Amino acid sequence: MSLIAAYHLPGLAVEDHVVDVPLDWRGTTPARLAGAEKGTPTSGLLEESAAQRPDPAFEGRSLSLFYRVVCAPENVGRDLPYLVFLQGGPGGAGPRLTSPTSDGWVAEAVRHFRVVLPDQRGTGRSSRVDGVTVAREGDAATQARYLKRFLADSIVRDFEYLRLTELGGTRWVTLGQSYGGFLTLTYLSTFPGAAAASFTCGGIPHVPASADDVYAHTFPRMAAKTSLLYERYPEDADRLALLADRLSASNVRLPDGSPLSPRRLQTLGQGLGMKPGHERLHNLLDLAFTAGDGSTGAALGAAGGDAGKVEVSPAFLAGAWSATNVVENPLYWVLQELIYADGELERPIAWAAERAWQAHPEFSTDARPLMLTGEACFPWMFEEMPELRPFAGAMGELMRDTSFGRLYDEARLAANETPLQAAVYFDDLYVDSGLQLDTLSRVGASHAWVTNEFEHDGLHGERVFKHLLDEARDRGDLAGLL
Repeated sequence: MSLIAAYHLPGLAVEDHVVDVPLDWRGTTPARLAGAEKGTPTSGLLEESAAQRPDPAFEGRSLSLFYRVVCAPENVGRDLPYLVFLQGGPGGAGPRLTSPTSDGWVAEAVRHFRVVLPDQRGTGRSSRVDGVTVAREGDAATQARYLKRFLADSIVRDFEYLRLTELGGTRWVTLGQSYGGFLTLTYLSTFPGAAAASFTCGGIPHVPASADDVYAHTFPRMAAKTSLLYERYPEDADRLALLADRLSASNVRLPDGSPLSPRRLQTLGQGLGMKPGHERLHNLLDLAFTAGDGSTGAALGAAGGDAGKVEVSPAFLAGAWSATNVVENPLYWVLQELIYADGELERPIAWAAERAWQAHPEFSTDARPLMLTGEACFPWMFEEMPELRPFAGAMGELMRDTSFGRLYDEARLAANETPLQAAVYFDDLYVDSGLQLDTLSRVGASHAWVTNEFEHDGLHGERVFKHLLDEARDRGDLAGLL
């Protein structure tokens, strides 16, 4: 195996590994590259359609794929099954643990599995993509073609190659959080039979995929989440209104020198789909102003009634920057809408969230109360945010593109035999529960646990994964594994 380090964290035995994978999977398959075509699960339509000539600009190039394997110290040396974690995002690295309880599901998982934590291509310690690396690819068109190699069709091929070459080809269990659920359905479509069982949490995509449908559902839910903030903390409506007036009146800069515009202020709603997101935002807004007792009245009074002269506190600016920047994972916004591009599109995505924003006048920066936006990517981000500016040219190309890798094979999903247990959060801000259930109704061997007890990050507590695991064991879905 490609072991580069072995050590212990409190309650965990850890191994770090790295393996090389092709930048462009087109023209080959994980089984062919691994020399293991015989005896591997038969690939479906997606694998066949991917056997096309690679881009000459990328032919022969490889990426480094980093992954960790963690288990309970008492299980070292035991032949436990593997569970691979499909990280949310897009663009997020695998979790960095400090103990089994630092990410709630891990404590239960390491009781039964050897847990594989990959950094998806472009993230973490895998070959990273940022403004510097994308600039090396040349002009905007080449950069765009390069960025398309970091989507789900490539990610699942990396994981299948890892399974075949590093884990002996044994069938494993997959656990997908958020975008990891999208990866799960792509994996089940592309490599049927490679997984013994699958779990997803808040992450079943709608099939057929449509960015327009997603944002048509997202903006009304964001309005409801914002209204809930104002119901719980009425003064926050005044604080956000005064902040928006102040930012409209004159320039305010964040710690990295970028502008805090009214539209960037609206993106503070990103965390309202997590617990305790409303309370975190309330506590940040509590620090919004420097004058007097920090209330809107005191701030306006100190400014002589002129919103343009209200002093925004450095503490708030630091918190706002921390909550809205993607310095650590720029692919989060770069790929945000592209994850809905499945195969040959009838029309380009063309900034679907921006169109939805414009179609909802209640989200105007001049509207009061100020409505907040959630997990939505906008073109102004690639002008205002320093970490995203290097991607602006490529994003223009990608938003006009209509040709992407295939993600979902509806016929194969209907015939799926891999037990799939999905936690569907009824009030999920980011992935609409109704759309999730519609997809699951057409996926074979799937089971939905619908609950409003948790928000989108429910997996990170200690109860969700154990519930899913218990349900799967009770049905016999893990017979022969556990």
